[in-house]
Amino acid sequence: VQLQASGGGLVQAGGSLRLSCAASGRIFSISPMGWYRQAPGKQRELVARIGSGGTTTYADSVKGRFTISRDNAKNTVYLQMNSLKPDDTAVYYCNTDPPRTDRWGQGTLVTVSS
Repeated sequence: VQLQASGGGLVQAGGSLRLSCAASGRIFSISPMGWYRQAPGKQRELVARIGSGGTTTYADSVKGRFTISRDNAKNTVYLQMNSLKPDDTAVYYCNTDPPRTDRWGQGTLVTVSS
């Protein structure tokens, strides 16, 4: 079952977006979850991770600006993105951590204009 991210869009620098990703209960309840992104011409990278118990870690590039959270009742993981920069422009995906190849969805495009 692929994990589908949503909530992307076009935003000006300094703006905010909130991404969502719904997962099946079986995946969600036992797995650390991550938000990944892939910018044009670059490799996909993990930007935020949340453990099954709620512990969070962030890439240095987004620390202090992005917040990952999970709603266990809704089997949903979120990424609140504030103070967005043009360098944040990418397709954002959710997956388990470590990621499973068969879980990649189409992602959601975030475009930050300067």
